Amino acid sequence: MSQSSSKKILFSSAKMAVATLTSRVLGLVREQVMAATFGASGITDAFTVAYRLPNLLRDLFAEGAFSAAFVPIFTEERLKSDLAARRLLGSILVLLSIVTLGVAIAMIIFAEPLVLLFTDDAFTTDPQRLELTVNLTKIMAPFLALVSVAALFMGVLNSIKVFFLPALAPAAFNVSMILCMLILPAYLIDHDYHPAYALGIGVVAGGIAQLLLQIPQVIMKGFSPIAPKNFWSGPAKRIVARVGISTVGVAATQVNLLVTTILATGTQIGAVSWLSYAFRLFQFPVGILSVSLSGSTLVHFSDEIKSGNKDKAVDILRSSYILSFITIVPAMVALWVLAQPVVSLVFERGRFGFDDTQATAQALKLYALGLPAYGIYKIFAPVFFALDRPKVPVTISVISIAINIVFCLALVPTYGFKILALGTTVSMMVNALLQGLLMSRELKPGLSFFINLRLIKIFIAGAVMGVVGHLAMPHLWNPQETFLQRTGGFLLISAAMLGSYLIILYLSGERKILGKFKK
Repeated sequence: MSQSSSKKILFSSAKMAVATLTSRVLGLVREQVMAATFGASGITDAFTVAYRLPNLLRDLFAEGAFSAAFVPIFTEERLKSDLAARRLLGSILVLLSIVTLGVAIAMIIFAEPLVLLFTDDAFTTDPQRLELTVNLTKIMAPFLALVSVAALFMGVLNSIKVFFLPALAPAAFNVSMILCMLILPAYLIDHDYHPAYALGIGVVAGGIAQLLLQIPQVIMKGFSPIAPKNFWSGPAKRIVARVGISTVGVAATQVNLLVTTILATGTQIGAVSWLSYAFRLFQFPVGILSVSLSGSTLVHFSDEIKSGNKDKAVDILRSSYILSFITIVPAMVALWVLAQPVVSLVFERGRFGFDDTQATAQALKLYALGLPAYGIYKIFAPVFFALDRPKVPVTISVISIAINIVFCLALVPTYGFKILALGTTVSMMVNALLQGLLMSRELKPGLSFFINLRLIKIFIAGAVMGVVGHLAMPHLWNPQETFLQRTGGFLLISAAMLGSYLIILYLSGERKILGKFKK
């Protein structure tokens, strides 16, 4: 792993990581407010189901498949001239607006059939919960168009090496959600509306804020879109074709979550919310570095591939892969050992009780096992689009989704909602394994790319960290203590675990790894 590649990736990723960390912290605050206000109840189940569909479509049209397809081709056009890039942006903006607005209108018209399609019969036996879910689906439908255009501008800014502001944009979404949940419920009740509508209004307001935050920067950088004479241009066709092929590939995790939602609605009240809260916590460490790495990796990797520098491209990928595991492995161990304390401290207040904490923690542990696989997936998936091989992740996704569905259908009746979290983890592992194998065939980076002494040291340090945490838990954590006492115990355990991890890395000679983060 060359110093230049590592520094280049880490510098870009660090800026994204700071912004993403800010957004994820605000996201946790958002979930705390939601849990305290509505608990893990039929109301939050209704919102989770209603939000899952536009959230899935967001990943299809925006942050997942679309971004992976758009950035490499936009980079090609930008290398020709800024004018060509602006024309392409104008073409895609027109196409994306037409499609997403059309889908949003369809969601409003067919909201009830869609809710019935994506829920279990047990969920729809409660007419009030069904009505609430349908109405929330209608309210949140415009979010798809807003966030898709926001993601388009994020791709433009990332391609010109502007990482901080686009990564910060989701923070605006979270702030909008928090304000709406704090301000609107009382107003809605006074006017005879359900207070849960504040959640739907918050989502739409967040989409608007996320979009407005990025528009000035795009204009200032000289990439305001030009109205195209022919919006169906050659580059635009290539992007649309890639999106059509790659939609399933990059959205595999969201599709798995959708399957989880459908099956969870048939288990018990609160299960959808427990899984949703657990997955939010699972995503937190991923967002700090892996998501940031995936964004910067795609841009730098695309630049080198388009310039014919395959060796440098592989070096960039290797740097991202190693840097990701430095944080992913300790995060996995921490979420497994500290699942119950984390859920308790973050969510256990208001209507979110001890039983909700226990159930959410069980799901979080099983999600945590998939953290390394999810980190690999976030970094490797976009690579195939830069290599003009978008069909590869599609094939992989079909396999992993099929495994998840079969796994969950077979075991949920016996083991309950917890198996849904494990099924998602298993499918992520299969996805990451197959992506690694096929990526190796494409780039031929060698066996040392995947199995090397540096990774072994990271996993050994993670194992020691886990042992320290398990030994400390009985002495420093008591769920019956006050919030301040629990917080103190949690911080002491966390410090001991992190300290042991860093000490083992240092003693094993990995001073360079630690030095990169100091810089």
